[in-house]
Amino acid sequence: MLSPHHDGSPLHVSTQSPALGETVRVRLRVPASFGPLAWVGTRSNPNREPRFDEAVCIMAPVAEGETVGAVGDGWTWWEARVEVENPVHGYRWLLVGGDGRQHWLNQVGLSEVETRDHDDFKLVAHEPVPEWVAESVLYQVFPDRFARSTAADERETPEWAIPAEWGDALDPEPPGRSAQFFGGDLDGVREKLDHLSGLGVNLLYLTPVFPARSNHRYDASTFDHVDELLGGDDALVRLVEAAHARGIRVIGDLTSNHSGDAHEWFRTAQADPASAERDFYYFDDEAPNGYESWLGVPSLPKFDWSSHELRRRFVDGPDSIVAKYLQPPFGLDGWRIDVANMTGRLCGVDLNGEVRRAIRRTMLAVNPDTILLGESTNDGASDFQGDAWHGAMSYTPFTRPLWSWLQAPGSPAGGGIGFALAQVPVFTGRQFVDAHLRFAAGYPWRTRLGGMNALDTHDTPRFATNARPGTVPVGFGLAVTMPGIPVVWAGDEFGLTGEDGEASRTPMPWGTEQDASVAPVLDAYRRLVELRRSHEVLATGGVRWLAVTDELVAFVRESAEESVLVVAARSAAAVELHVSLGEPLVPFVPFVPLVAFGGVRLVASDASSADVVTASADGPAFGAWRMPGVVAPAW
Repeated sequence: MLSPHHDGSPLHVSTQSPALGETVRVRLRVPASFGPLAWVGTRSNPNREPRFDEAVCIMAPVAEGETVGAVGDGWTWWEARVEVENPVHGYRWLLVGGDGRQHWLNQVGLSEVETRDHDDFKLVAHEPVPEWVAESVLYQVFPDRFARSTAADERETPEWAIPAEWGDALDPEPPGRSAQFFGGDLDGVREKLDHLSGLGVNLLYLTPVFPARSNHRYDASTFDHVDELLGGDDALVRLVEAAHARGIRVIGDLTSNHSGDAHEWFRTAQADPASAERDFYYFDDEAPNGYESWLGVPSLPKFDWSSHELRRRFVDGPDSIVAKYLQPPFGLDGWRIDVANMTGRLCGVDLNGEVRRAIRRTMLAVNPDTILLGESTNDGASDFQGDAWHGAMSYTPFTRPLWSWLQAPGSPAGGGIGFALAQVPVFTGRQFVDAHLRFAAGYPWRTRLGGMNALDTHDTPRFATNARPGTVPVGFGLAVTMPGIPVVWAGDEFGLTGEDGEASRTPMPWGTEQDASVAPVLDAYRRLVELRRSHEVLATGGVRWLAVTDELVAFVRESAEESVLVVAARSAAAVELHVSLGEPLVPFVPFVPLVAFGGVRLVASDASSADVVTASADGPAFGAWRMPGVVAPAW
């Protein structure tokens, strides 16, 4: 059954980057089957005081083949004007039926009872997002495990490291867990850029490249230069230049919550209580080891962001660490901020907003065409309202719900940072969609488009480890078609497995691309990335859910230019979909998919009705079909 629909896409909102005080036109679509309406409008909450703005009907079917105002496709369009009075201006729709019934519509969906401000649609008047953000397909690299250049053979193994050959098994126990050293470097990454180009990705994310005393390098000993074990500053410059030549942007990884205990700042702070660096950290005789650290890990002392000198050196202005690597000769295209959710927060202290906004101010001054992503392992929506972060590396809107739908029952969560439970709960398709919408609703539309749709990361088990047979293309298919940035964690495209975050950091199995077990997975990733890159609507279009059952879900991404219908199933299932195929019907029969995995089909349910089709799957399956653009009034 069709329902009233609105989202933050250009179909329904007149501008994606309004200014404070600007009046924005917002539009609602209502199907005829919903019944007559006596009043339609928006309810905003500017300055914490409710305000209602009445909508007017701008397009409505009045008879067979006729409409008021424009040629339509069976929907009535309503338009309201909303003044953006606050930097984040929330609004929802109120629909009053001719029989007196009331319905509210917000980002969670339709409700017969009043809804929460937290879930409102949001207009954001902060600085605009770079246009390329939503069009990105991200590839994550853990440098020690990605590729090793010949130059790496000439470097001495550091004293903290346990040397390993590329084909050695991972050592999951301390000290090997953090000290096992395979010697991958940045020239190795550069030499494998053709692999990234072949996949079709256009954004490379490097986990930390600064000197440290671990293979993961989240315990930086300095931020002033790139680790010589990775090739040093020059290797990063070479990598970025080569990536840019291929149309691939590159972002780095900063730890704003902590440094390593070998960091020059921390050692000065320990040695000299009168030093400026002493104020960079939380020293407390009652704390373990005499100072606060990330989750009590002594090698990761926590920053105290009340220090203005720390801010000056790290995040403020053109001479800061944040700025340095965005400028020549390095030219990074942005940052992913590690443990962004904990940065500046400790007990009664919360400086998180000040720090993230300072980072973004510096980035805007140095290069406004850069991306800022923040890690937030749980529900971080309140931090992602557009004042700094362009998107979230969060597991709540996409990763965890998807795992619960597509993982084999009883699958262990593996103890990764994003997965705290002993095992993954089993969800139906309805629970998957409900959980996704519940958490996604807290984000403004533009932040949703910049959020990371990750099947897994270096902090979680590999998705394929416990996925139901045949569901890897289903999971990644959803990653490339749902709103957000699709993520490929290096090795996923080879079908790698790993039972937890550490075990997922497997050295890349170069040379196996043609193996029978690898080639189909690699082909699936290439085809799905190509689908995403070939259809702009999958990056910026609206999203409307058409059907949700225990075993199958279907939605459509929509724009005025084109739409893409998506069907995903974890087992055999069939469902009727109400879609608008337009005229003539012939070009869309026999419903040739843009991409298909498994036995997935669309069949006209009734030859007399072009708008009802049956979607079916023989088992785990994913398919996407190109549809006509939405018939909508011109702005």
